[in-house]
Amino acid sequence: MAALLKTMLLIFIAELGDKTQLLVLSFAAKYKPKVVFLAVITSTILLYLLAIAVGSVIGNIIPMQYLKWIVALSFIGFGIWTLLEKEEDEEAKKIGKFGPFLTVALAFFLAEMGDKTQLAAISLTSEMPEEAIMILSGAIIGMILADGLAILIGTILHKKLPHKAIKISAGIIFIGFGLFNLFSR
Repeated sequence: MAALLKTMLLIFIAELGDKTQLLVLSFAAKYKPKVVFLAVITSTILLYLLAIAVGSVIGNIIPMQYLKWIVALSFIGFGIWTLLEKEEDEEAKKIGKFGPFLTVALAFFLAEMGDKTQLAAISLTSEMPEEAIMILSGAIIGMILADGLAILIGTILHKKLPHKAIKISAGIIFIGFGLFNLFSR
């Protein structure tokens, strides 16, 4: 139980203000909160299963520098896509051919891959392999709590700000994170 609580607290604190939390906030302002939440849960479970099961192998297969570039270019791509996306009457057309669930799940997965919270779960598991299930559970709970908070804030912003302001802000945030990731060490 200590491993679960330690991991949950560590992941929750590490995720506060993180790029993926801001990503979730912007998606919650754009899509239905329930869809965003389900996409985040799905991606979180997959990410931390991956981190616990084969996290150390990934570092040997894909060098962290390449992973960083892939994530950075993905963010820039999401930002440009957000800024260029045209307003349409039909919700289905507005969200593109992938739909909101897959869009959010994929963006979240790519953004979180190799992030400090995933690396923290890998480190904790390497220290306490017998507690892998508790670490997995704590990581998932911590991530869902932090990103659930972002969904709540994004939903409130959606009601208070015009869609165009949210769209421009989200696009700039995505591009900013992408550029930051490209030029940071």
